[in-house]
Amino acid sequence: MLRFFAQRLATALPTFLIIVTLAFFLMRLAPGGPFDAERALDPETAKNLRRIYRLDLPLIDQFWLYLQSLARGDLGPSLHWRDFSVAELFAKALPISASLGAKAMLAAILIGTALGLAGAMGKGRAAPFFVEGFAISGLALPVFVTAPLLQLFFGLMLHSLPVGGWNDGAWQYQILPVTALALPQIAITARLMQVSFKEALAARHVLTLRAFGMPRWHIIMHALRAASPPVISYLGLAAANVLTGSVVVETIFGIPGMGRYFVEAALGRDYPLVMGTVVVVAAAVLFFNLLVDLALAWLDPRVRFVSER
Repeated sequence: MLRFFAQRLATALPTFLIIVTLAFFLMRLAPGGPFDAERALDPETAKNLRRIYRLDLPLIDQFWLYLQSLARGDLGPSLHWRDFSVAELFAKALPISASLGAKAMLAAILIGTALGLAGAMGKGRAAPFFVEGFAISGLALPVFVTAPLLQLFFGLMLHSLPVGGWNDGAWQYQILPVTALALPQIAITARLMQVSFKEALAARHVLTLRAFGMPRWHIIMHALRAASPPVISYLGLAAANVLTGSVVVETIFGIPGMGRYFVEAALGRDYPLVMGTVVVVAAAVLFFNLLVDLALAWLDPRVRFVSER
């Protein structure tokens, strides 16, 4: 297992470097600059600002300086919020985004798995039809559609939940954003578990357990372990979808998380803040995918054997 972990880590590090490199140069090559929106900037002032933030250097020199700062854990100063560094902004925003993402992922795993099992084990066509319909609806409706619909129904029509804001993380303010983030992942997880669990119940080793008269709960646990790898494999992609979806959700609900900072930074060409967001999100996705790979290797030793040959 240690060798398997080292191989996955050796793959993740170059991937992280490629992501950082592409984001850095694409952001710099985009039209506009961080000081273009300022009014009445004389050429000398603009020149001094570029010199202070080292934007007057060649791109390759800027990139090398950024990698050196990143190696020290320094994400640089924000060009839009002049009195704050990127790390200081993230110290407030990251816990909020992480809380929303973790709750959305937990809901996706628990509710999606439960729905998938109910659809696979339900008698008749009602349960499978419900799961399939829910999965199609979850895939067809993107987050930027479901979030306003939730605001309209629960906030403006029923007046039961707030339609925006954060209020220091009060639970009423988290229900709609978490629901909007979790619904697509619940639908996909439910569908994957339904199909995978059906196949596991029809597997030869499960049929053998039935033939030997093993208890029903024992058979279900064996089938559940056999059905888990496809669902666990998807969790890495689900984490990326939740992180990218948080940009839309936090903007719609007015939540002061990393997604909202990213949108404002991208519009204002705040290079360090955009790069800081890319670095944190890429590191989180790669870390979560590493955990998924380790979980798959533990559930199915064949994964580890093939990788280590």
